[in-house]
Amino acid sequence: MQTVFPTGTTIYQPDKCFNGLTIYPSAKKDVGAVLIDMNGNELRNWPQFNNYMVNLLPNGSVLGGQTGRVNEKYDHMLGADDLIQENWDGQKEWRFFKADQMLRNNEKYWVARQNHDVVREGCPVGYYVPGQAPKIKNAKTLFLSYRTGEWPEVTRDYLPRATRMVEVSWDGEIVWEWMPAENFEQFGWSAEAKNALMRRCRNQNGVFQNTCSYVGPNKWFDAGDERFHPENIITDDRATMIYIIEKKTGNIVWKIGPYYDRDPALQKIECVIGPHHAHIIPKGLPGAGNILVFDNGGAAGYGAPNPGAPDGTWNTLRDHSRVLEINPITLEIDWQFTALDQGFAEGEESRFYSRYQSGAQRLPNGNTLITESRHGRIVEVTPKCEIVWEYVSPHNLLDSKTLFASNAFRGYRVPYDWVPQVEASAERAVIPPPNGQFRIVPN
Repeated sequence: MQTVFPTGTTIYQPDKCFNGLTIYPSAKKDVGAVLIDMNGNELRNWPQFNNYMVNLLPNGSVLGGQTGRVNEKYDHMLGADDLIQENWDGQKEWRFFKADQMLRNNEKYWVARQNHDVVREGCPVGYYVPGQAPKIKNAKTLFLSYRTGEWPEVTRDYLPRATRMVEVSWDGEIVWEWMPAENFEQFGWSAEAKNALMRRCRNQNGVFQNTCSYVGPNKWFDAGDERFHPENIITDDRATMIYIIEKKTGNIVWKIGPYYDRDPALQKIECVIGPHHAHIIPKGLPGAGNILVFDNGGAAGYGAPNPGAPDGTWNTLRDHSRVLEINPITLEIDWQFTALDQGFAEGEESRFYSRYQSGAQRLPNGNTLITESRHGRIVEVTPKCEIVWEYVSPHNLLDSKTLFASNAFRGYRVPYDWVPQVEASAERAVIPPPNGQFRIVPN
């Protein structure tokens, strides 16, 4: 892999983009979340939000996880201490932290343990949707949290971060929660998989989620399909599943996975591995009602031992990523984005690969904003998979020994008027030279 490469905006065709502002959590603690224009100019940053996803609310408020009260630095195993909303001027508008108690220096502390995702009532997903604005006050908040403990019916391992979905009121009351570890039998794992999980629940695969959002208003429910009730919750598993939970009962009412060899439709999808940001494309956006997911690849799943997984853990392998848009009724892939769609040749599929994190946002013009987290790369692509905007985070390098060790967790695009405190920047096209002509000028 190259060690010298350009950063900032490297491709930009203004007439083909949904132009606006982009926010993403950077890799560097002293930088945190960054707000950029289409030319990559940094307009504002929030050092205190350097964990997982940060939502940009109307009028410039931000919502995200913050550490520093209990954890001096962010620890992936612990999650964020507090879930904070603050306005553009840095004034706190809302705070939640009473999700779980942890012990430090023999003293118990209440913490949110927020991780991966957060969604505010008013909009089913964390990103911009025309006509569905997240509420700034007096609203519920849905987010992923952690819980530490033992679930002997699942695994003999002690789990430091089994995931838990939590919905809280504006007053800080937990009004709904759901844990995979407490609903394990609903997933349909085979006897071989259960045996492997019992022996070794590696990274909590099988009881670990990477995202959560509301199903939201959709055409399937309008047509009478109760599985897609707007208040239901869609999430994914770090193993090989995407599923919808009926909020009233806690039952899984729709899912794909953990197996893809038993249904011809799922065989065409092929196995989803370690997915992130699975969600229903909201009403008002092209593709509404379909599921959009960043299918990371890598290793996940459980089952019978094989040469690649001698103990049966992480027995499903694929060394490249895909972004999939799936019709949840027919299970057909309506759109996808892979390395091959970017123009790379057969055998070069791993040129698009983020084993962890990442996400995809459907934009109002039909384009898709894709974050390839492990390379700090965010691209806007058309329905024909043309890259019309590309940005590489300059905050991705921690030191010379950890190239690409960190990330831009997930980028979200909003229109300019979402943040009235910022003047719209001039939109200047960025046309890169052919790679064969790119040179570093010698001193």
